[in-house]
Amino acid sequence: MAMAPRRPIPRLLTALIAAGLCLGAGAQDNVRLPDLGSSANALISDQEAQDYGGAMLRQMRALDMVVDDPLLDDYINHLGYRLVAACDKPKDHFAFFIVKDPEINAFAAPGGYIAVNSGLIQITRSESELAGVIAHEIGHITQNHLQRAFEASKKDAPLMALVLLGAIAAGAGAHAGDAAGAILMGGQGALLQKQINFTRKDETEADRVGIQTLAKADFDPNAMAGFFERMSDTMRAGSGGEGVPELLQDHPVTTTRISDAKARAGALIAMQKQHPSGNTLDPQQWARNTAPIAYVRDPTALLSVASGGSAGAVLDTYALMRERVRVLAGDAPQLATYYAANLPRPGFDTPANRYGYALALIRSGRGDKAVDVLTPMLASHPDNLVLRLAMADATLQKGDRADALTRYAGLNSESPRNPSITLPYAKALIQGTSSSAQAELAANLLRPALDTSEDPDIFRTYARASEKAGHQARAGEAYANASYLAGRPFDALEQLKRLLKRDDLDYYARARIQARIAELTPLVLELRKRKVQTEDNPDRGAQ
Repeated sequence: MAMAPRRPIPRLLTALIAAGLCLGAGAQDNVRLPDLGSSANALISDQEAQDYGGAMLRQMRALDMVVDDPLLDDYINHLGYRLVAACDKPKDHFAFFIVKDPEINAFAAPGGYIAVNSGLIQITRSESELAGVIAHEIGHITQNHLQRAFEASKKDAPLMALVLLGAIAAGAGAHAGDAAGAILMGGQGALLQKQINFTRKDETEADRVGIQTLAKADFDPNAMAGFFERMSDTMRAGSGGEGVPELLQDHPVTTTRISDAKARAGALIAMQKQHPSGNTLDPQQWARNTAPIAYVRDPTALLSVASGGSAGAVLDTYALMRERVRVLAGDAPQLATYYAANLPRPGFDTPANRYGYALALIRSGRGDKAVDVLTPMLASHPDNLVLRLAMADATLQKGDRADALTRYAGLNSESPRNPSITLPYAKALIQGTSSSAQAELAANLLRPALDTSEDPDIFRTYARASEKAGHQARAGEAYANASYLAGRPFDALEQLKRLLKRDDLDYYARARIQARIAELTPLVLELRKRKVQTEDNPDRGAQ
């Protein structure tokens, strides 16, 4: 699914990011996709596609367009990989992230990168609805819709342009002053699909593949049709007025599409009733289909995750995460007022909304009030990790650091190497005038995450911990990696070059730094050659 922004996005940004193709200002609005069976896969290798997707994500982080939160990252990736395990290509590379945008939108990028806007998560009513949107985007990738779009315009799109797309897009905004401000004001709802304009055939194909994936992953296959129907109702209710999702104008949700989705879901449900054990995953099937998937720590544990659900009396992880997205992507003080005003209203006082209220209070600097909100919730759900983590955060914000550290330590002992715990725990350890022993502990907590994480905040926190522990070279490497992951490759390279001049580096540290310099040098040389303007490019003022 894809939804266009209501406000105009900068032209070059639209042409580059939205289509993933260097079509320029005169790009055609409709890219005709070739038939199935084309030679699209020969146009761009899997590694090149991943490079492009990774560059796009890093540049989006540089522009503050990503909700970077380990707890939400963990949730959206667990949900995504549960669907991936049930799709046609379970061993392909996939990565899922949340975009900080109120537009109702999701998009698929080359390399298996799938983004879900915060606005879309907030409007879903069940985990199955959210899963339906993600399954649809997975379908676009597994059916090679993006590659075939690239093939249709390969005469206009050099491969290197795909890899450097994120940085080029930043240059488009840099000429207008504040790159992040220009893009955020323009909106980025159409990041990948605005220029592609998938044909109805592709949309229908993604629907059908997605519904099958939903059913195999033990979600409600009717959820996709239900979501379409709600969006269609929204279009009719707001016809011609402000607030109508533009995707429904660019890619109409027709009655045919809804009925087709319902029919396919009904057929799958009937099949499940006839063969109740034939359409869900068991641990052995999971292992055959997916192993190895580096991201999933315990793949079979995901099989017991409940599907569907709503913000009712039962404490539902999906509902908690929906409110977490709302708070982390929104204005915390304003949301604290919103929750407080609506909690007395019948039907609004749910555990999820109380959790959202507590988060809004924490982020508004009112930890003491947040503790009061969370205390009765924890009394009813004493083992819930999400609530316990929120209580530790609230206790720290309240000013009781010792109690907070005890709570974090308890959580860490139960769920070690969990970034959603180790990151706030490490931050609490290095807060203020912490001892070198506490700083060393913080660094040790985060070190395992450095091999797999792409969150620059984890690297920055590890760098600060290493500094306080007296490991300056180690801190320098982490700061450079944080800059790179945040979309600042020029800064990263310069930091590494300065670090290489230190006379206290051991053999292994020097080898690591030299290897990283060798890896980044071709990228920044290509950026300079193409005169790409980025915020950290030292040449940008000389153009």
